[in-house]
Amino acid sequence: MKPIEEVTKKRMRKPLRILLKTLGAIAIAIVLFLAIVFLVNVFATKSDQAKIVPYGQHVSVDGKNMNVLIQGDGKETIVLLPGYGTAAPALDFKLLIDELSPYYKVVAVEPFGYGLSDGTEKDRTTENIVSEVHEALQQLNINQYILMGHSITGIYGINYVNKYPNEVTAFVGIDSSVPTQPGMDVKFPLKTFAFLKKSGLQRLMVNFGSSPYAGFPFDDRTVEQMTMLSNINSNSSTMLNEMDHISSNFKGAQGLTFPKDLPLLLFVQADNQDVPGWIPLHEGQIKDSVHGKVIIMEGSHYLHHTKFKEIAEGVRVFMKESK
Repeated sequence: MKPIEEVTKKRMRKPLRILLKTLGAIAIAIVLFLAIVFLVNVFATKSDQAKIVPYGQHVSVDGKNMNVLIQGDGKETIVLLPGYGTAAPALDFKLLIDELSPYYKVVAVEPFGYGLSDGTEKDRTTENIVSEVHEALQQLNINQYILMGHSITGIYGINYVNKYPNEVTAFVGIDSSVPTQPGMDVKFPLKTFAFLKKSGLQRLMVNFGSSPYAGFPFDDRTVEQMTMLSNINSNSSTMLNEMDHISSNFKGAQGLTFPKDLPLLLFVQADNQDVPGWIPLHEGQIKDSVHGKVIIMEGSHYLHHTKFKEIAEGVRVFMKESK
């Protein structure tokens, strides 16, 4: 019987060896693939950094450089702040800035971790972000302005206008976040995002995905610059720290309201499928305002990519009415 048992064992070992060899080959292929993706990302990042064309000016804040773009020389000033994760705010707002700047002095602030600004190790709490933006404006001797911003600026902005009521003359939200909107207590997979960034898989996915700027009237050069800055800035340690504070920042804003006497204009996406009651949430923000208005617009969350002319005109009309 022993010879039969040995033959049987040998027959069983052969498929096992083939399986182990196959698994080994697959493991080696995966390691090689990841190594290549990592190295490509390292060299591509250095290449991108060398191709970035500077814009705006640097302002010293907390010992670091914060980038600010100023365009136009109108009597009134508009300070523009970005939504979370907008890699190059001053370029992302370009279409809107071009529409506003013939009538206003437009100041697009790129918070730490965004655009051409430095990163920071300081926690991305609302308090820190608001204080840093304010310090940048102080350095530029900008003391009276309309505060205008996209998305999460609705959270930072409601804190800002209450903290500096003598400086902000109006608040304008571009599909801005509302402190009480549902679903903001979510826990984000920060380690996964950090791995995708460091491994180079994030760049690979971006390269094989469709451009987020396709179909919009940005010129090719601006799209190229925004794409490179997105590869550099997206899911950086500074941005991930801000993501980690999103839940607490929303929670901290829930007890705040916009001052009743502050002109309040909110441009709101007409069909937000992700947040229940999106329009009523914004209507609730203006209900006690002496001069508040909600303008509903068809389009994506980034309304300023397609409705920049309408937004600029809406701001001008609203500010004239509020005087």
